[in-house]
Amino acid sequence: MGRLEGRPTSARRAVARLGAVDALLIVNPFASGVDAHRLAAVQAALPAGTETKLTTRPGEATELARAARGLGAIYVFGGDGTFNEVLNGIEADVSLGFLPGGGTSVLPRALGLPRDPARAALRVAGGRTRRIGLGRVNGRRFGFNAGLGLDAELVRRVDELGRRPDGRRPGDVTFARVTFAALLERRGRFEEEIEIEGAGRAAFLLVANCTPYTYAGALALDLVPGASFDRGLAFSAPRALRARDVPGVLLHGLRGRGVGTDALHATDLDRLVARCDRPLPLQVDGEDAGDVLEAVYEAERDAVTVLV
Repeated sequence: MGRLEGRPTSARRAVARLGAVDALLIVNPFASGVDAHRLAAVQAALPAGTETKLTTRPGEATELARAARGLGAIYVFGGDGTFNEVLNGIEADVSLGFLPGGGTSVLPRALGLPRDPARAALRVAGGRTRRIGLGRVNGRRFGFNAGLGLDAELVRRVDELGRRPDGRRPGDVTFARVTFAALLERRGRFEEEIEIEGAGRAAFLLVANCTPYTYAGALALDLVPGASFDRGLAFSAPRALRARDVPGVLLHGLRGRGVGTDALHATDLDRLVARCDRPLPLQVDGEDAGDVLEAVYEAERDAVTVLV
């Protein structure tokens, strides 16, 4: 399988050259599931005349999406971070097709698209659409989840390990090792350190825009029951967590029962405010968003058109 190389170019110049092209394919060549063979299969499945642009740096997908006006569709082949960049870049009502090219690719899987990118491309090329809502946290859009505390800390720890020699992020096995190490460091104890306005105190906060919250390989983890693209935001927030609780949390998630009984929970919210006792990490669609003392979540109902 061949490597892909993008040529540095201005996002505005790149889109200006599209001319009469009706669709744009944005590709992250460093995503775990993107290579030359898969890209060729995706291109063959999409409508003729679709222009392909490879990103070369973080944030470029946002610029390409923002500069793309007058297009019928924007297809995105990459991971959840690339999907998030596009969601935060679009300014017009354009149909979006998310093609799974990351290690997890939660968003297209939650939309019911096939895990194989070529099959997903064939599906979205059919033109069937639906409207979905999005979430925002401190002004930044997210497609499926935004966690405060533990899961964001795990995302950061994985990122700190760096990328593999091929430029790709570590996978699920590494994430499991990092989780175990975090539990050891905390001696298996995560205590209340977040005040959720109108709800109470919790150890960490999981906010979702759809179900499942995430995946472990092929297994869906429904950690925030009741979350839906068609409603407001939902959250689950354990009051405390011990190492002995982790297997139970995973089992509850696999069975669609959230994170257990000793947790705060609400659904169909328009706004949620969480204040931290100390700066805590925030993750947005699996990307580290830095440390915050306050997180203001807002539902953006009926926000975008997606191809399904």
